[in-house]
Amino acid sequence: MIDGSQRRQIRRLAALGVGILLASLLPPAHTAQAQPEPTPAAATTGSPVFREASAFDVTAPLRDVARDSRRSAAPQAPPAIPEERGPRLRDRGHTADRAVQAKKPRRTIGGTNANFEGLSNQDNFTVLGGRVNPPDPVGDVGPNHYVEMVNLVFGVYAKNGRLLLGPLALGDLWAGFPVDECTENSGDPVVLYDQRADRWILTQFTTRGSDYPNEPANLFYNCVAISTTGDPTGSYYRYAFNTGYNFPDYPKYGVWDDSYLITTREFGTVDPSVYGVGVYGLERDRMIAGDPEARAVSFLLQDGRVPLNLIGDGLLPADADGPKAPPAGSSAPIVGTQDDGAGYGATFDAVNVWEFNVTWNAAPTASVGLKTQLPTAAFDSVFPCQPTARDCLPQPGITNRDQYLDVLSYRQRPTWRLAYRTFGSYESMVTNQSVEALPGQAGIRWWELRRDRRGTYTIRQEGTFAPEDTVNRWMGSIAQDRKGNIALGYSVVNGTDVYPGIRYTGRLAGDRRGQLTLGEATVVNGTAAQTSLNSRWGDYSSLNVDPVDDCTFWYVNEYYTQAGAAQAPTGNGWQTRIASFRLPHC
Repeated sequence: MIDGSQRRQIRRLAALGVGILLASLLPPAHTAQAQPEPTPAAATTGSPVFREASAFDVTAPLRDVARDSRRSAAPQAPPAIPEERGPRLRDRGHTADRAVQAKKPRRTIGGTNANFEGLSNQDNFTVLGGRVNPPDPVGDVGPNHYVEMVNLVFGVYAKNGRLLLGPLALGDLWAGFPVDECTENSGDPVVLYDQRADRWILTQFTTRGSDYPNEPANLFYNCVAISTTGDPTGSYYRYAFNTGYNFPDYPKYGVWDDSYLITTREFGTVDPSVYGVGVYGLERDRMIAGDPEARAVSFLLQDGRVPLNLIGDGLLPADADGPKAPPAGSSAPIVGTQDDGAGYGATFDAVNVWEFNVTWNAAPTASVGLKTQLPTAAFDSVFPCQPTARDCLPQPGITNRDQYLDVLSYRQRPTWRLAYRTFGSYESMVTNQSVEALPGQAGIRWWELRRDRRGTYTIRQEGTFAPEDTVNRWMGSIAQDRKGNIALGYSVVNGTDVYPGIRYTGRLAGDRRGQLTLGEATVVNGTAAQTSLNSRWGDYSSLNVDPVDDCTFWYVNEYYTQAGAAQAPTGNGWQTRIASFRLPHC
């Protein structure tokens, strides 16, 4: 994300080979489709760093903050979202996807229940006096509320779609906080609902210093607010955990047993040679209690010490769904993918599974390590895009390739959640990644992983959803209900008659493995194209499960309408839509 010199540095990183191998890692599983890497040999994950929060306080109820913000001065133009930085990969031609589901299943899936407008770029203009792109739409659902965050505002809804709070600027949540970097509207927000504690977690990163040396060096922070009760319009405990001079790009969060988990893509600013994946644990019990001495532990999986193919563009932490906690003392799975055509040094396509452990006591300990590599059916994560690496997907009526849509925000990373559940004798987790499923056509590769009581991981099933109907499907999010049924939501577009819109599909637990069998339903059809020249789409969407019945899925994603597009002279009049649905027999 940042300036040209840093992009050149990341391109250099992507060109490196496998590098120094890790130690104390299990050899990857063997399959007929791939030859595993040699067993790693030397330990290089580094020592854990424990620290307390850089700052802590408690807010007034957000409903009071909202009243105060309405009485504040005129809106100020929002800061520019830092340009995404990371490897710029070159398409080497299409590699056949060996798990494509090209036949569209018969429609048996139900329609939406709730279906209402979420936040939009017009809200940014109203609150902040300007517009940004991409939106990074994300949300979660609780017993009575749905909370949505985007770049650079957030809001709280009743489940019938009534807006109860907001839109507020992200920085409003942090007004008056001692770490004033958190008070800026920086973005990459995340919403989590912690079902077992009945608490809401709202986050953003900080960006001050990311343009170093053109601005002064500055510490970076993960800013984490946790509600003091189950009411998301009430008060919050606020924490800031610093990441040193490493910019913590694209933070992803998960709820685990005794920790909140974070993973980031970290880019050194003072030392631009640093690139790696940050892995963090936050002391959940103390944060729930509002303890100012709540601790964080961190590791940096740094390129040059860790083979780049094993971390790629980032890793996803497990995010536990349902009322049942993960087994006490169990390791937290942290998952990424590798593509042998992506230029990171991988020699086969695989899901890489890391495990994170921490013991919170007076003398805390923590560890992280690669548990296993699970070879997958071949997939191709590098899409043919030109003139830039983001100009990928055509839109109706668009002839300027600079206005094609970005299909892959990060090439070697599943998006956005590693949705985790405990089922009796095994644990199950699902995730997905956008791929070039058919020549020139985007689809979604999805996986279900399982971990048994012995701690052994397997790929239970995988598939690539890409019916041969000219429609591109990408920017997905996936989850399971309490029955083990799987739902997948995603963006859709083509170059003739499908404007950027939102759909979903699914399968029942007993259906044929690797198949999404329930057909396809529409959340909302788009009616206009995005015409901004940065092509950014996403960078993520969010599918979550209602804690009330543990069956109803709630989904948020972006789309375009003629009315919304007409409000934005720079072509980025995106809107978001929030919808709920259930799969049969739950």
